Amino acid sequence: MSEEHEGRSVRLGDRVPDLAGLQLLLAVARLGSLGGAARELGISQPAASGRIRSMERRLGLALVDRSPRGSRLTDSGALVTDWARRIVEAAEAFDAGAEALRGRRDSRLRVAASLTVAEYLLPGWLIALRRGRPDTAVSLQAGNSTMVAERLLAHEADLGFVEGPAVPPGLGAAVVAQDRLVVVVGAGHPWAKRRRPVPAAELATTGLILREEGSGTRQVLDAALAPHGGLAPPLLELASTTAVKAAVVSGAGPSVLSELAVGEELAAHRLVKVPVEGVRLRRDLRAVWPTGHRPTGPARDLLSLTRRPPGPGGAAQSSGPREA
Repeated sequence: MSEEHEGRSVRLGDRVPDLAGLQLLLAVARLGSLGGAARELGISQPAASGRIRSMERRLGLALVDRSPRGSRLTDSGALVTDWARRIVEAAEAFDAGAEALRGRRDSRLRVAASLTVAEYLLPGWLIALRRGRPDTAVSLQAGNSTMVAERLLAHEADLGFVEGPAVPPGLGAAVVAQDRLVVVVGAGHPWAKRRRPVPAAELATTGLILREEGSGTRQVLDAALAPHGGLAPPLLELASTTAVKAAVVSGAGPSVLSELAVGEELAAHRLVKVPVEGVRLRRDLRAVWPTGHRPTGPARDLLSLTRRPPGPGGAAQSSGPREA
């Protein structure tokens, strides 16, 4: 853009009255009274008089003749009012279009979440969101953390939740909760009666029943056992937490799962939690979004709802989302 064009743009902004002033002028023309126009627009009469005088100074024109019988437009004021009407109508069309775009954005929310978050935390958050936004249609894609990142980067989701040890590349994030992973076995497994904790090195060399590569649980376990030689080849590799739990309950072998996911089975003694030592099995649960595009509209509202404490058996929440 040329300097001359930029200069005209700046001077135009300095010389053309703002929309509030133009709306006041239109009201005076319609009602024939400055006081009536002020009441209609919800401002005081002195403020209305000041606004008219400001417009007159800016334009260098007398716009309104005031008398005890009321206010009438000057010839220049009548002409300016005709121009003002077009500007205000254009502004109203602009506002209506922007509102329509906001409405289209706010009418839907696409969420992608890792399975643990989707099953154990997200339902409560979505119920709370519906109370505040009953007309927002929510769709949920549940999978592993890698899938969540792919959906966000492809603009196929508005907000995501992951449970891996790090923020996926290209995404901004806020920690919304913490979760603990636990070693579990079926009631008949030899470890169920074990009195001493399982050392990290032994856990690393034991074939486990695991989720598929790309799952947040698998990523956390890989990172935690890396100093101890890494994970042994899986005994079984399954695509869902439910399938993993069923295999462990049947006695097929041990697994490492979210404490959120096994609360019911532990309470019913279908699974037994085995203590471990020498390894930290905790992880952050994060909300994620494309870098530079912090959530807006219903996605922003859902993110704010993660600040609420969980119900019984939930993960220990942070005091609020914090940047990761």
